[in-house]
Amino acid sequence: INAEYMGDAHSLNKMFEQGIALLVCSACALGLVLAGIFTLQVSRINISSKTDGYLLENYDNEAAHGHDKVTQKLAEIGAAIAEGATSFLYAEYRILTVFVVILAILMGIPGFLEHSYYVSIAFLLGAATSVACGFIGMKIAVFANSRTAKMAIRGVGPAFVVAVKAGAVMGFALVSLGLLILFILLNIYHAIFKADDGSVDYIGMMECIAGYGLGGSCVALFGRVGGGIYTKAADVGADLVGKVEQGIPEDDPRNPAVIADNVGDNVGDIAGMGADLFGSFAESTCAALVIASQAPELTAHWNYLLYPLALSASGIFVCFVTQFFATTFCLITSIEQIEQRLKQQLLISTVLMTPTAFLVSYGFLPETEFIIHTDATVVPVIVVTTTWAKCAACVICGLWSGLIIGYITEYFTSHSYSPVRDVANSCQTGAATNIIYGLALGYKSCIIPVLCLAVTIYVAHRCADMYGIALAALGMLSTLCIGLTIDAYGPISDNAGGIAEMAGLGEEVRRRTDALDAAGNTTAAIGKGFAIGSAALVSLALFGAFVTRSGISQVNIIIPLAFSGLLVGSMLPYAFSAMTMKSVGKAALAMVVEVRRQFQTIPGLMEGTAKPDYAQCVRISTDASLKEMILPGAMVIFTPLVVGFLFGKNALAGVLAGALVSGVQMAISSSNTGGAWDNAKKYIESGKLGGKHSPPHAAAVIGDTVGDPLKDTSGPSLNILIKLMAIISLVFAGAINEHGGLIVS
Repeated sequence: INAEYMGDAHSLNKMFEQGIALLVCSACALGLVLAGIFTLQVSRINISSKTDGYLLENYDNEAAHGHDKVTQKLAEIGAAIAEGATSFLYAEYRILTVFVVILAILMGIPGFLEHSYYVSIAFLLGAATSVACGFIGMKIAVFANSRTAKMAIRGVGPAFVVAVKAGAVMGFALVSLGLLILFILLNIYHAIFKADDGSVDYIGMMECIAGYGLGGSCVALFGRVGGGIYTKAADVGADLVGKVEQGIPEDDPRNPAVIADNVGDNVGDIAGMGADLFGSFAESTCAALVIASQAPELTAHWNYLLYPLALSASGIFVCFVTQFFATTFCLITSIEQIEQRLKQQLLISTVLMTPTAFLVSYGFLPETEFIIHTDATVVPVIVVTTTWAKCAACVICGLWSGLIIGYITEYFTSHSYSPVRDVANSCQTGAATNIIYGLALGYKSCIIPVLCLAVTIYVAHRCADMYGIALAALGMLSTLCIGLTIDAYGPISDNAGGIAEMAGLGEEVRRRTDALDAAGNTTAAIGKGFAIGSAALVSLALFGAFVTRSGISQVNIIIPLAFSGLLVGSMLPYAFSAMTMKSVGKAALAMVVEVRRQFQTIPGLMEGTAKPDYAQCVRISTDASLKEMILPGAMVIFTPLVVGFLFGKNALAGVLAGALVSGVQMAISSSNTGGAWDNAKKYIESGKLGGKHSPPHAAAVIGDTVGDPLKDTSGPSLNILIKLMAIISLVFAGAINEHGGLIVS
């Protein structure tokens, strides 16, 4: 440290100004190295023989169950799931490429958008990064699920560590890769947009960077919708015929749809979820950058402008420390500790990130009060100022709001608490009361998350205008590495349980994997809560950027065109949910017919002497999901463009506001209702209320089947709908402002 800085009270700021590149690059390198180390550790578990190449300390090495053929089954089943997941993603990405190329060409038309080529390049790069993130997550998940099942032979502790480490690979790799590519892109565009006199057109530059977030969200939409239709078509078909009609256990190898069901967990809950949260991360960062580019005092220093990236980089360091509490320091020894340890990950990362946010804000923002927004459309001119402390408060408000939403989601979806147990008790009087209780639970679960979001939005806007809302979204996503870790843990544990059942590893192993899976259902619901909450804040920030870019001083719902747009926008989440749920129903119908056919026509299938045709069920899910995902995706992508160019920017502003308000409520209730029905079924299967094969269990299975498309297809996809519509509107704001309103005009 230079000696002249030693006596300066703000020397930390000066050091940070010189070290932002070091901070971002070192954080990304740390995240990628940790992901690589965990990948190697998981790969050392040998599933082709009884001899393990990977030993976990502090646990007794139990004798392996069965013979060599049992462990050979693990390898065969894992390979079949990996092959099905990889084949589906390749097919999905081929269709997705068509949409991406069409949009890239549209954005690249000279004169259509300002700096059209650079918007198109950023869009393609964002789409490619999202594809890479989803694919990496899927590969590590299918690689780890059979290894988690094998480690469950030793005990619940070793299996838990493997599932968490595999989830951490996805979490750290996704955030590090996305942040690093965005940082490189920013520096390249900074050099391109720098004029001979040294000035930089930051507004034009950041509008081009917004294409990066748009590319990520386009991929996320198709990943969530296509993967969700795939997994729930297989899941519903397997449950209705296998569990309800034939009375066989879940994940029984005699069920023809069981492989497709396990494949779906990876392509929907892993690849789709990874692309979804990458989109949230990219869009929240782009929203903050776009708004900051209009603040002269932030653009005066390159490091002030990159403050959002510094927040994300510091979050990687915080999550790096946090993960040791699950994988090294506080190893679990009993089933009861699983859910508690996962919840502790969220709490520890939030507590550690709180002072970190203050430190980063102090170092990467101006020391004195600065202007964040100027509205020259009114007299007198409105000037909004803020400080680094207020910006830190926005981040922390979003951070703790995310934790509260996560815990409330857990309360309403875990069978450790009364809401889900009430749903389970309602199954004693049949499926109808189960459905009624589940729907009521979902509606009720909206109250506290919406109030948290409302308070966060108000506080953030008071502190730093729309920039504060973007920072609140970044705060909610600042611990994304840990959020993704515990989210990916769920599908990995679910697959491990299915593989253990199919390989015949025994009741004790299945009991352990069921416990891991039950906790995973709750963490998956928590992850969806984070995604929905951050989507609301990101969408609002992008909406503010769109309004500013379009020159709209205020959105007045008294104006007929704006109010009409508000009504149409409020309708869109319902139309989208109707499309996706019907798509699941159609695909599930074809799956049910096929599974019934195989049970009726394959001799010895129920006796276990003949093998089902797994491949045919995989083909049905693949074909149906690829076909059915196109229309909902096209509706989301092209609605803002059609409304903007035909009816103008005021109508589009109404559509965006309506979709945001309606979509958030619907996404929360759908996800929590489905999660509650799922865990109510697992609560009964644990031996309560008569246990498996009892009348309450049959009613619970019906509720779980109804909830499957709600929690894994429609609900998670709605947060992408509100984000994607907002960022498309922002990217095309200049063109809509200039050429929009063809019919109205």
